[in-house]
Amino acid sequence: MTKLIKTKSSRRRWYRSLHKSTNIIENKKGAIHIQASFNNTIITLTDICGKVIYWSSAGTCGLKSARRKTPLAAKIATENIIRAVKNKGLQRIEVMIKGTGNGRNAAIQVIRKSGLFLSIIRDVTPIPHNGCRPPKKRRL
Repeated sequence: MTKLIKTKSSRRRWYRSLHKSTNIIENKKGAIHIQASFNNTIITLTDICGKVIYWSSAGTCGLKSARRKTPLAAKIATENIIRAVKNKGLQRIEVMIKGTGNGRNAAIQVIRKSGLFLSIIRDVTPIPHNGCRPPKKRRL
């Protein structure tokens, strides 16, 4: 049993666990979500239901400002995720890619070379099918 620590709050008393709960993955399947923006690359490892198991980004790997948007930063963040995948014992991986950043292709290459069984690589970038309504015309 984990030890509880009392924390103070303005309205209620909250208790939090001293140890992090371990995520148990039952069916050995997982999904890697890659969000590649122009400024950063965020990579999230989830189970099939969508619960986050582990996440990493170029910023959390120790890279600052302009270096976060490079493909090398995405490669480092993806290697951290793959280490977590192997520690959790996942065997099948689905990859969902969102965005059009520089780290997109570098992250996929690292996942392919890792030796994991990829069941699907899906592009889930949101595409507007007419976009938002434009602002009304300016009158002078």
